[in-house]
Amino acid sequence: MLVTGSDILVPARAGKYGVASFNTNNMEITQAIIHTAERLRSPVMVQMSEGAIKYGGQDLANIVKDLASRASVPVALHLDHGSSYASALNAIKMGFTSVMIDASHHQFAENMAETKKVVEAAHAMGITVEAELGRLGGIEEHIVVDEKDAFLTDPEEAVRFVEGTGVDYLAIAIGTSHGAYKGKGRPFIDQERIGKIGGLLGIPLVAHGSSGVPAEIVQRFRDAGGEIGEAAGIADEDLELACQHGIAKVNVDTDLRLASTVGIREALKANPKEFDPRKIFGAARDVMSQVIEHKMRVLGSVGKA
Repeated sequence: MLVTGSDILVPARAGKYGVASFNTNNMEITQAIIHTAERLRSPVMVQMSEGAIKYGGQDLANIVKDLASRASVPVALHLDHGSSYASALNAIKMGFTSVMIDASHHQFAENMAETKKVVEAAHAMGITVEAELGRLGGIEEHIVVDEKDAFLTDPEEAVRFVEGTGVDYLAIAIGTSHGAYKGKGRPFIDQERIGKIGGLLGIPLVAHGSSGVPAEIVQRFRDAGGEIGEAAGIADEDLELACQHGIAKVNVDTDLRLASTVGIREALKANPKEFDPRKIFGAARDVMSQVIEHKMRVLGSVGKA
């Protein structure tokens, strides 16, 4: 069933489990997400970035909405990193049930004003809203933030921001980062900061840049001919703990990009003569389903729908 973000995230926050919000760019990714969620009886969020909208447009949004409306578990269609009021309104017009306005690169007052404007418009249409306070490092499509420009979310500012905007869920900067390179070794996640913000705010909190970048998937990528540096992701244990203290929405993109490419590379390596797209993209869907299941089990959302 197609629902709003709050329909999924409020119970997750109360139940101290997380719901994965996976980025999609095509039919196979969307099928892997929603079919795995149904099999595991897990709520899930499917999100499209502005880049995905540019790539797949209304056609891709319609695929998500159709699969979601026929699913037996709650599914929300979410705009990831909406860069403006106009972008959020466009997503609402396309049928999204959840939108993000990311004005975190602005000063606090301007971020709050832009967010409040989106909240008022979205709420009038029954759509729920995510905003971001603090800045994550890393690279994700049009989001490029140098480490020196990244900063963690201040708990007291978070309270003022939520009270001043009426936002439904808040993305906080806690040490995660976008992309496949999140640092050397195990990236530091500020669990104490999550606990402080979670203690002050009752709304669902959001962790961006939360791909695990599994070592096995990275090695399979290399074995199939891919080239990648010393990629590192967020540890499962850190996500499990974060969900105990208020994180309810966990964004995942890189893991599915890697898994999809692994499936395609392995299929073509095993049979260089293969040109049936069903066997190529079907293999990608299978690997993504495995990664999605692992993430849902880590976050504790299995059986919650």
